[in-house]
Amino acid sequence: MRTDRQYDIAFVGLKNGIHHYQYHITDKFFADHEVVTEFSDSQIDVGLDFEKNDHLFRLKFSITGDVKIPCDRCGEPYRLALWEEFDQIVKLVDHPELIDENEEPEVSYLSRTESILNVAGWIHEFILLSIPMQHIHPDLENGMSGCNPEVIQKLEEMRNRSGMPVQPSVWDALYKKFPRK
Repeated sequence: MRTDRQYDIAFVGLKNGIHHYQYHITDKFFADHEVVTEFSDSQIDVGLDFEKNDHLFRLKFSITGDVKIPCDRCGEPYRLALWEEFDQIVKLVDHPELIDENEEPEVSYLSRTESILNVAGWIHEFILLSIPMQHIHPDLENGMSGCNPEVIQKLEEMRNRSGMPVQPSVWDALYKKFPRK
């Protein structure tokens, strides 16, 4: 991933305390950093509260926005809303290369001789972590699937032809007790 100076925080001149940064992320961010994604039309806002102390930094990332992503069930794209928060701690140390960062993934180490912290890698990582593993159209207001009805009908036909029994959903018992509105 190539570095981009707009994601650099020059912390040496900053006073101790909380500093706010805002980033608007589009598909260009991923293309510029040579990252292949399964989503497109990204409109993501990343808020960063950067708290500077003498020996460490606390970073709080707020991810909001949406992306267009293909549905795993029907294959048609839909808008997936994102909303997540992530915390990261950066400790200033004399020899960061001697520390095993795998012990505490939410803690990173930076040499005391450094003067700039680039947050592009965390932005990329946290956006990807904001996207769930399974992408299914959300249900409509009437409780019906938001997927393409023609595709759902075709899938049902294929399932019926294969002779596979239709297994009840794990949620069916709850739906009977608490009907959907």
